[in-house]
Amino acid sequence: MIAGRARFRYARKIERAVGYRIPDLAFHGATLDALSSRLNTERLDNVLKEQVLSFFNSFLRCNCRDSPHCGCPEKKFAREIIELRENGLDHRQIAGYLQDEYGIDLYPADILSFLEESVHVLEAIRDVASLMKKTDLERSASDHIELIER
Repeated sequence: MIAGRARFRYARKIERAVGYRIPDLAFHGATLDALSSRLNTERLDNVLKEQVLSFFNSFLRCNCRDSPHCGCPEKKFAREIIELRENGLDHRQIAGYLQDEYGIDLYPADILSFLEESVHVLEAIRDVASLMKKTDLERSASDHIELIER
């Protein structure tokens, strides 16, 4: 999944604010634990503080019992990338947005691959929905495909 490739650009600065080593992978379990429980935001510079808070508010807020290990952060991240594409950003612009907004580095090629995979999944959903006579689902999948491919 795309979340497994996302890395914090300033992971070492976040490490210093947490007080112990964490992986630079943004959605690694240890990183999520550190961000949701151990992070002292006062030890971060203003830009990084805003990025980490944006990351927390966008991806780590859920009411699941196992939060942040419930899978919601990864799903929200994938949804964010698809929504950015549907709003007209290309894979390079999405990578730039993620870097500016959340301090996350993600290769544009990885984003492009993820979007292509998403279209294939949506095509399968559309085809099954057509077979099952689920016209609303079929139309919704087709609409998403069209927005991603434009």
